[in-house]
Amino acid sequence: QVQLVESGGGLVQAGGSLRLSCAASGRTFSSYAMGWFRQAPGEEREFVAQITWSGGETYYADSVKGRFTISRDNAKNTVYLQMNSLKPEDTAVYYCAAARTKLTVRLWVPTQYGAWGQGTQVTVSS
Repeated sequence: QVQLVESGGGLVQAGGSLRLSCAASGRTFSSYAMGWFRQAPGEEREFVAQITWSGGETYYADSVKGRFTISRDNAKNTVYLQMNSLKPEDTAVYYCAAARTKLTVRLWVPTQYGAWGQGTQVTVSS
């Protein structure tokens, strides 16, 4: 199983941008679909974005579509989340997750992922 470490969180003003990174250990990164989830205080963990093992397909929550972009570099064992036009409601802890599959399917439920990072805080001020 891969181990995941997120970075890139921080404090940003509304309308600003951040890029999150998630570095994975192991030699089998390209066998995993990768996802980003977020969790605000008192809320359930929610799906943000997902990319298939090859990077050929991406999926987004409606709330971030057009503002966030997920990408991956299999040579660097890293997945990214570029977040633009940030809003205060984007404030949350962001988690990277891995699901070992090469199927082209949307994986939007946390239980579909077998590995998780520790999370990185994103705070958007108004």
